[in-house]
Amino acid sequence: MYLKSLQVKQFKSYEEAQFEFIPNINCIVGENGIGKTNLLDAIHFLSLTKSARGVADPLCIRHGDNFFMVQGSFIFQKDEHVPETETQITCAVQKGQKKALLRDQKPYTRLADHIGNFPIVLMDPHDTDLVRDSSDTRRRFFDGVMAQLDRSFLENLMRYNRIVQQRNSLLKMFAESGTHDSLMLASYHEPLVILGESINNARIEFLKDFLPRFQTHYAALSDDREQVMIRMESTFEAGKLDEALKQAERQDFAAQRTTVGIHRDDFEFEINEYPLKKYGSQGQTKSFVVALKLAQFDALTAVKPRKPLLLLDDIFDKLDDRRIQRLIEMMAEDHFGQVFITDARPERTKNLLKDLSSKIQYLALS
Repeated sequence: MYLKSLQVKQFKSYEEAQFEFIPNINCIVGENGIGKTNLLDAIHFLSLTKSARGVADPLCIRHGDNFFMVQGSFIFQKDEHVPETETQITCAVQKGQKKALLRDQKPYTRLADHIGNFPIVLMDPHDTDLVRDSSDTRRRFFDGVMAQLDRSFLENLMRYNRIVQQRNSLLKMFAESGTHDSLMLASYHEPLVILGESINNARIEFLKDFLPRFQTHYAALSDDREQVMIRMESTFEAGKLDEALKQAERQDFAAQRTTVGIHRDDFEFEINEYPLKKYGSQGQTKSFVVALKLAQFDALTAVKPRKPLLLLDDIFDKLDDRRIQRLIEMMAEDHFGQVFITDARPERTKNLLKDLSSKIQYLALS
């Protein structure tokens, strides 16, 4: 699978533009602020129906306009003996209206049905937020990977989050009205337990598969100098969410929110058995997050019939020579499929990629 073309209209900094890509390496170069990252974000919309930056859809509309549209044509080919097929994806957002997503001009009934069909991995300078930020950021990363792998996981997670929101609203209403209705609250109990245990088990099984992939990549990036680990920390023991929710009910009434459940899970990052956030160096942190993204790529490749698109946004400015060289070695080994690289210094990119045998296209934005 590769993205053949992209058209954007009134998307972020673009009034209207069209781009053509090759199946191999596409280098998007130009001065800072010219729209390189916005172009990658448009590709992200085609794959995951949302901005990679967590920006609300209406804020992606170009200033002064009332809608945006991104449209891309993907090419599929199982092998050299099977004719290519082309699929067009269109995503449009208009102020005050529901987001529209179409495949070959036919709208999806549910956006969730699209997730995972066009897998994607993004590396960018914000990746170190996975280490520095709160548990929400780490949960979103792992849940995002799992959502691309397993649609039933995504559907369960969406249902669970809706129930938590409804339950929290009820708890707030009780606090505002001075009432306390345990029976009404109990109507949310069983679905939370069923969905929560299912999601918890899925995360545990996913981590078993993901961890060795991650550790292999970290070892390659660090010359195997230290040991790294990812541990899932939960507010309840597996199989005991029912009991934990009941015990937390009084605390939930006081806090006006659901204090126990998979929405409170965290993923602890460790280096040599110490918290990475507290004891890791800048270089170790960068190796950790690059290894996370490479493991994400491998996890998707192992399950999907096609390699994910790989977006590398401005990483040559943020990574040291060793980590850059490892990525280039993997490109030389054809580990990746279609790659998009942004850089404000085209000569640097050309020098770094000069020994690759893969076809390389340079798109200069101005």
